[in-house]
Amino acid sequence: MPYTEKELLLQRIDDALNDVRPHLAVDGGDVEVVDVTEDHIVKIKWLGNCENCNMTFMTMRAGVEQAIKSKIPEIAGVVAVNGRTV
Repeated sequence: MPYTEKELLLQRIDDALNDVRPHLAVDGGDVEVVDVTEDHIVKIKWLGNCENCNMTFMTMRAGVEQAIKSKIPEIAGVVAVNGRTV
């Protein structure tokens, strides 16, 4: 069965996150793609130590969002569905 456009986009996003996962793993964390909206907002879930870390906002902008947007420019933004908020 062929993949849908959304499934292919989710796979591309997950692949892009492989660039930051080793850095997150050093501190006992990870990130999971939950969804991508029709207006190209990626929803992620912080896992492990990232879920309660004070630095997730910086990690989101400088790491996760940068990694995704550098490989998939059509992505408009990234939001976390859990973890600390600013």
